[in-house]
Amino acid sequence: MTLHLETRDILRTHYATSLTPYVQRAFAELRPGVQLHYGHHIRAVCDALERVERGDTTRLMILMPPRHLKSHCVSVAFTAWLLGRDPSRRLIAASYGADLAESFGGDVRRLIEAEWHRAVFPSLQLDKRKANAQELRTTRNGGRLATSVGGPLTGKGCNVLIVDDPLKAEDAHSATKRDAVWDWFTGTAMTRLDDQKKGAIILVAQRL
Repeated sequence: MTLHLETRDILRTHYATSLTPYVQRAFAELRPGVQLHYGHHIRAVCDALERVERGDTTRLMILMPPRHLKSHCVSVAFTAWLLGRDPSRRLIAASYGADLAESFGGDVRRLIEAEWHRAVFPSLQLDKRKANAQELRTTRNGGRLATSVGGPLTGKGCNVLIVDDPLKAEDAHSATKRDAVWDWFTGTAMTRLDDQKKGAIILVAQRL
């Protein structure tokens, strides 16, 4: 029993302080029975995201082909881990469609409400008045807002802005749609950072 308790405490510390094992545990929570095909790129992504969490990096682009778990690492696991470490953090996570953005938000809520996650981050509590796939608010006035690229963000601010797949692959050859995304990004999204120097922006996409 003593060994079991010590092992459990070690794992909790590991998940709380290192993003790579947290990403693996989060995958097991969200995809039970599915084997995670771990690659060194996952550790590289997690190392880069940890630099964002520390404030060492404020602008990060992660460009990978599909099916490399980049959205799981960034839009889902990282945001839940970041809120666990600091429930006062405010994040905005945008994707090309509201359904996709809210799907990621639903996964984040599942992680935060999981028993093991509550044990790792006991200070993270969701405000029941705002605990849905679109908006997760913590009791310390932090949280995660899911929105679509091009969607309104009036009155919303954040410490970390994540733009995950700003364009559908089939829209990448349309100059009109590319320009629309660029105009939204520069004219709306970037203005939502509470601190333009210290706030972080993470772009996740395929190299199209």
